[in-house]
Amino acid sequence: MTSTPGRGLDDATVERIADELAEATRSRGTIERISTRFPEATIEDSYAVQRTWRARREEAGARLVGRKIGLTSKAMQFATGITEPDYGVIFADQALRSGETVEHAQWSNVRVEVELAFVLKAPLEGEGLSVDQVLDATEVVVPALEILDSHIELEGRTIVDTISDNAALGAIVVGDVEIGPRDRDLSWVGALCLVNDEIIETGVSGGVLGNPAQGVAWLAGKLAQHGDRLEAGELVLAGSFTRPVWVQPGDRVRVEYQDMGTVEVAFR
Repeated sequence: MTSTPGRGLDDATVERIADELAEATRSRGTIERISTRFPEATIEDSYAVQRTWRARREEAGARLVGRKIGLTSKAMQFATGITEPDYGVIFADQALRSGETVEHAQWSNVRVEVELAFVLKAPLEGEGLSVDQVLDATEVVVPALEILDSHIELEGRTIVDTISDNAALGAIVVGDVEIGPRDRDLSWVGALCLVNDEIIETGVSGGVLGNPAQGVAWLAGKLAQHGDRLEAGELVLAGSFTRPVWVQPGDRVRVEYQDMGTVEVAFR
């Protein structure tokens, strides 16, 4: 058994946790909190679990199309009790278009969040990037809805748990409206989240670190620490600026974005 600096778990334990999460995904269940069972686990351990889970999905033929950033807004941090952002990966089979009807039962602890997504035209790499550098590397910005899929007990989760669980990504639903990265002030995109035509949550995009582009810069810096970078063509889900909204079978979710159209999904 081996371990590396910054980690409290050996490789065999990391692989076992990744296997547990893969099985929970298949069975649509949950596992006991990693942070409870392994209090020595570090953030580096959790990213090692995520990388192992990702590698196995890619070996099985899954195609990476983007990244998600989580816990970048105060709304989300208050909702979870976790104060540090995290990130995960998005595979092609997790990317949906607005207007689709989906099976609620394919996910666990199903909630939705309101976000903006950046489609990159150039790579982004390194720490300390500016908002302007992010905008220069962005082809278009699109409205998006994230469907959360949590495979770890929700009560008492820590950042170690959320990172290990691929930052709780179930799927993304992308809208049809595309804007240039400098077409408007990305700190001031308002949105209404409606479930069955009732407004449940509202928010403004500046809730994500002051500007969602700052979330993308944070991600580039974090990936650099792990020897990775954002690639041209990837879609980056920049983080929610509303609290997560629970949804049930039969619910219809519609998010109305200021000057950016709507994103809709129905659950059966």
